[in-house]
Amino acid sequence: SRYLANPQELSPGSTNDEKAPAHLNLHMRNNIKTADIHMYLQTHKKMCIVTRCPLELKMTRKKKGEAWYGNISYRDYKEELKKPSLVEKKIREAQDKLVGNGNGISNDLISLEIASPNVPDLTLIDLPGITRVAVSGQSEDIGEQIKQLIQNNIRKQETISLVVVPCNVDIATTEALRMAQQVDPEGERTLGILTKPDLVDKGTEENVVKIVHNEVIPLKKGYMVVKCRGQKEITEKVSLSEALKNEEAFFKEHAHFQTLFDEGQATVPKLAEKLTLELVHHIQKSLPRLDDQIQKKLKQTRANLDKLSNGPPSDAIERLGFLIDRVSAFTQDAISLTKGEELKCGYKSSIFSILRAQFAVWKEAIETSGTNFNRNIQREVSQYERKYRGRELPGFINYKTFEAMIQEQIKQLEEPAVQKLKDVSELVKKELFELAQSSLVGFPNLIRTAMLKIEDIRTKREAEAEAILRMQFQMELIVYTQDTTYSKMLAKGKREEKEEAVNSLVNNNSSGATLKEMLKHLKSYYQIAGQRLADQIPLVIRYQMLQQFANQLQREMLQMLQDKERKESLLQEDIGTKIQRERLQNGLKRLSNGRLLLTEFSMNTFNFSSAQGQSLKPDF
Repeated sequence: SRYLANPQELSPGSTNDEKAPAHLNLHMRNNIKTADIHMYLQTHKKMCIVTRCPLELKMTRKKKGEAWYGNISYRDYKEELKKPSLVEKKIREAQDKLVGNGNGISNDLISLEIASPNVPDLTLIDLPGITRVAVSGQSEDIGEQIKQLIQNNIRKQETISLVVVPCNVDIATTEALRMAQQVDPEGERTLGILTKPDLVDKGTEENVVKIVHNEVIPLKKGYMVVKCRGQKEITEKVSLSEALKNEEAFFKEHAHFQTLFDEGQATVPKLAEKLTLELVHHIQKSLPRLDDQIQKKLKQTRANLDKLSNGPPSDAIERLGFLIDRVSAFTQDAISLTKGEELKCGYKSSIFSILRAQFAVWKEAIETSGTNFNRNIQREVSQYERKYRGRELPGFINYKTFEAMIQEQIKQLEEPAVQKLKDVSELVKKELFELAQSSLVGFPNLIRTAMLKIEDIRTKREAEAEAILRMQFQMELIVYTQDTTYSKMLAKGKREEKEEAVNSLVNNNSSGATLKEMLKHLKSYYQIAGQRLADQIPLVIRYQMLQQFANQLQREMLQMLQDKERKESLLQEDIGTKIQRERLQNGLKRLSNGRLLLTEFSMNTFNFSSAQGQSLKPDF
């Protein structure tokens, strides 16, 4: 048996070159005489070649009377072929270079292009035949290697698989059909090809007819039958045209197979027509998907180009304007970043969600500190008496003692507040660094300059913010709030006291009564001061490290542009960015042209399908 896969691939190509190729591939498997396929490609002679590499045969039909043309390429090598007789020699040379003189195989592709009036417009791929037993010079797993190579080619959904089986074997048990069914269980992209009809045992001819009529193992694309040259014809060097005449005569004169010939399901030329039509139909089916893929690729390419933007112009005045625009766009995005707005350069910042979490932790630290303070006082009543009570009698609250206790607790929050400032400062610097790299991509000197500005401004803003924070804590040592605010908080505390049964936690002696009253005032005032700090510290940080930071960055970046001597240095573009932009621009052009050609091709294939492909029949 033999395996042929006839895949048609329509894809936008790799991201390297943005190509959108369309081709029909033919994969051949097992011990079929490859000359019988290559005969059709106008090689005119037996090519006793054991396929050891995938061989891509690109056929282009030329007008009648035009000269034969061919070339072969693999890896980085390419050579033009002057005449068909060189094909066998050059394929052998290519395989020896890729695999060596042994019997191994390679995944490296050999591409053979042939243009002739006697070939259809198809691209065929000849694959190594499956080997069940390794011979001398082959690895023990050669069979699995070949199967994997075949699977890699036929598993694609764009592939039309041709299962090629001799008529004198049981098609249901062939490896070729089994492999095709694994990747195409519904048989929607599988076409069966029967060979060697002249070797069928007498009395079994009708079984072949039933298979071709799709009555045994149904395939959506049906079956074809062909008769290749026998060994005698090969030895006698029967010409291409003579061999095709012999094949046609065989089917016409055969009592059982004549019907298949009349129905157009027999001979190599009919197979060529069938494959060409399958190509067209498969392309028509794939066009919407291909168009969608090209649109997605166009969108992605444009987005990548937008990130790079245009390169600097050559005119001096225009170059300055270009630089101003880039810097202005960057600094405006910096301001937008500090406001939590969308950035034009496309950079996605999560700074405000992080800040929200950071400031929530700060508020929690204030509340936890107050809770621990109250708990410690309740637990250490005797120490309170020794440490804070002065000359007053038991039951009296000393205001200085109240102030001292509040001040001590407030001081404990100062260093955590400064540390929170430093954490946010580092976060803002990191975000602006990443914004500079995203907004000014391709201009390394400009990026470095922006980063130096960011670091310098960050240091100044952080120092100023720290001074304000420490001043804030100095002011908080002045125990003050509005009378009405304090009275309301104290009344609220008394109500909560009843609910929490504070009496159960404090002794009822005179010291306990004093402590109980003190706790009411401490807790009430600390809640007021704590709320002030919970809001004020984030306000100072946001004002200095975001708003003022971004505004100062904008001023200093624009002032920097007044230095004309630095202009050229700042506009020096990274060579990699320039190359990438050119590649993307070329890719965009190819994709746009490809989509235009796809529209034209769609109409051409429709017209071709309507004409049933008669114009593609080769002239033998």
